Formats: sequence, structure tokens, C-alpha cells
Amino acid sequence: MKREQESYLEAWKDRADRKPLVVRGARQVGKTHLVEAFGRRCFESVLTVNFEQKEVLHRLFDEMEPQRIIRELGLYFNHTIIPGKTLLFLDEVQSCPKAIASLRYFQEQLPDLHVIAAGSLLDFALREFKHSMPVGRIEYLHLYPLTFSEFIWALDEERLAGWLDNYHVGEAFSEVADARLRELFRLYYFIGGMPEAVNAYRARHDLVEVQRVLTSIITSLQADFAKYGTRVQQRNMGRVLRHIPLSIGRKVRYVNIDRETRAAELRTALELLELAGFVALVRHSSANGIPLEGEASERHFKPLFLDIALCGNLCGLNLTNDSELLTIQEGSLAEQFIGQELRAIGPCFGERNLFYWQREARNANAEIDYLWTHGENVIPVEVRAGTSGSLRSTHMFLAEKERHFAIRFNMDHPSIGSFNANIRSLSGTQVISYTLLSLPLYLAGQMERLVREYYEEGAKDLTKPWQG
Repeated sequence: MKREQESYLEAWKDRADRKPLVVRGARQVGKTHLVEAFGRRCFESVLTVNFEQKEVLHRLFDEMEPQRIIRELGLYFNHTIIPGKTLLFLDEVQSCPKAIASLRYFQEQLPDLHVIAAGSLLDFALREFKHSMPVGRIEYLHLYPLTFSEFIWALDEERLAGWLDNYHVGEAFSEVADARLRELFRLYYFIGGMPEAVNAYRARHDLVEVQRVLTSIITSLQADFAKYGTRVQQRNMGRVLRHIPLSIGRKVRYVNIDRETRAAELRTALELLELAGFVALVRHSSANGIPLEGEASERHFKPLFLDIALCGNLCGLNLTNDSELLTIQEGSLAEQFIGQELRAIGPCFGERNLFYWQREARNANAEIDYLWTHGENVIPVEVRAGTSGSLRSTHMFLAEKERHFAIRFNMDHPSIGSFNANIRSLSGTQVISYTLLSLPLYLAGQMERLVREYYEEGAKDLTKPWQG
């Protein structure tokens, strides 16, 4: 199963300043498969140490001496560990915090040995970490569920994936490619990007089997709650987990989750779900400039779930035919899809935080689904499930922030153009000119590339309307 992070791992392998790598991500997003497939392809041998399965090996890390550790591991597994030729893979490393601490000594004393660690609940382990963190001596790779492009690759649609990667707005548009991509896009809503669900569909092309797998994944995720806190916290996490898929695109209000539970307790449950990677929070930003984090609110946020198909499953979308996917949840699922794709854009060595903008004023409410930055420019991103919809909020944002570039996702054909709009306010009517890049939802993963092409390669200035 092809993952976009493979090229990053290959570059990491050959870097002279390479450090031990920690792969982070929620359970069952494919961390182990990614690392072991990379190891088999690029090394003479791979030694995997699973700390959940081999608790007896925890004692090896009581004294953090890399030479002794690899010698003992070699004896235990009957495996010769050769720097430069062997990949040492420490899996489920959150079960052995001392192994995390030892990574600094591998970097200092055995720099030629390639070491990768992975864990699903690392944020919990790090929160209660009692050892000296190897700050500056390790690097990270963040892994999410399969993106839409990776999903297409997994279904052996290489030509369509290549078409997506090379499409340029303004060139001749393929109606045939568009028709097939729409079919796959609807399918992705139900199958999603969890590798087990994708593999189940590849094997049988049976959506009932996919539904069974998704239900099993959710049950497994909930079983993990016992590792996170008290029974009360576990109960609250279950309540929040069931509520989040029904609240995509809307601000979280604790009173809507459970009127009988204190907001502080529900907030703790939400934070635990965020630490586990099941939920991401899209925070409000005033968006007056970069960085967006500088004006982000800790009190106002919207939720995203880990995966769109898990989200649909929790919503009760027990479908057996992907042609039935037009539902009352379609608008929320479109916003979930775009958020999921945007989180995966860009360098995988950092975690991308998402933001939205909202203005609440009498007769002048406005909300932008997502904010994106390119250089010093803040770009509003609106999401529509169909082919129509007003750009009123976009116009108000552009006028208030004196911006001239916007992005819209819907199910229409891609286009770019320059437009004028009249904005009414208490002081009168204001005329704004702006450029709108309009893309079908399935091109979300290509957004940054398309913006860069028009901004940099085309020498366009996003602070001024585009002249085509």
C-alpha cells in the first residue's frame, strides 16, 4: 500500500545528519506497515522489537547503553545488527518509556545505526514521562489515514492518481477522469483511509465487510479508553466520541454533549481524545496575519474526527451501496473530508494545525470553514457539498481583512477567475475585487501545489486580484 511518507523515509535514510525517527499517529493508521515495508525495501535486514508483545525486553533499557542493547537484542532474536545495513524498529514504544529516552544515546553513540520508533499513544506516554526527553536528538514523522490520492493508488488506479498529481487549473479538463474520480470520491466517503478498511474493500469489493471492519476499529479504539484515565473519564470519553461526528463543522458546546456532566469534565475527555489522535480541533483565529496560532482561541473550536468513514459509521450511516451516500450529513462529511486532506498536506515532520474564522454580529454573521496560509497571505477556504452556494462569508472576510484571494471547494469543475462583489455595511457599499480558485472536492490534496503554481510560477500577487 503506497504511502506518500515513503519518499521522506528514503531521504531520511541517506541524510548525513539523520537522527532516530519517531513515527506518530493514532492506532491503526498504518505505522507498523509503513516502517516494515520501508525496511524490507531499503535495508538488508529489519529487526522489529514490539514492546507490547515482548515485555521481557523492557529491562534491556534500564541502563541506556546502545552497544549493549543491540548486542542483547541480537542474542534474543538471533539477528546480527549491522549499522548501515540493519533497520532497528522499536514498535509500540509508548509501552517502554525508557526506550524513548534511550534514543538520544543511539544518536550520540551509534549514529550510523538507523533507528525508528513508533507508537499510537505516545502523547500519553510523554505526558507522564519521568525521564529526560531526547530533545534535539530525535525527529518526528506524523502519519494519518490514507489520503484520497493514496486511496486511489491502493485501488490500483495509478493513472488517475497521476492525473491528479499533474493537473493544472486552466488546462483541458477530462470529463472521463472527472466521472471516475467522482465515483471513487463517493466510495472514499464510506471506506475512508484506515488501511484495514481499504484492504477489506480491495479483497472483496464488499461494503458490508467494510462496515464490519469499521465497527471493529471503533470498538478497538473504545477499548483503549481503559488506558487513558478513570472510569468516569472513560465514560465521558465515550459520550464525547459519539457526539463529535454529529458536530463536524459546528462549534463544540459542552451542554449539547451532556447537560448532566460538568463542562470541565467533558473538556478533559475531549483533550484525552485529542491526545489519542481520534479527534483534531479546528480553532478559531482572528486571522489578521501570520501566524494564525498567534490569534487562536482556546475556547472556540470545531471538531474533526480521525477518519471520514469512521465518522460516518458513528453517525449511523450503515450503507451497503455507495450510490446511497447522499444524506443529510453530506455537508458535514464534505467539511470533514477537506479538513482531513488539509491536515495531511505539507511536510510530514510537523503536525499541521487547522483554523477557521467567524464573525458574530447582528445581521452580519460570517464564517469561513478553514484558513490557509501561503507565505504571508491568509487565504479563506469555503467548503460546499454540491455545485452551488453563496460566497457571502468569503466576501465579508476579504473586505474586512483586505485580502484578494480565496479558495472554494465544491463539486463543480475547477476554475480560476477575477470577480467583483458589493459588500454592504453601516457606512455604505464597498466594492471588492478578488481572485477565486474553485476546485472540486477531490482535488483538495492538490490545493497547496495549485496555489503555489499560480502564485510563484505564474508570478501572481495574492495581495491583488488575478488578471487572466
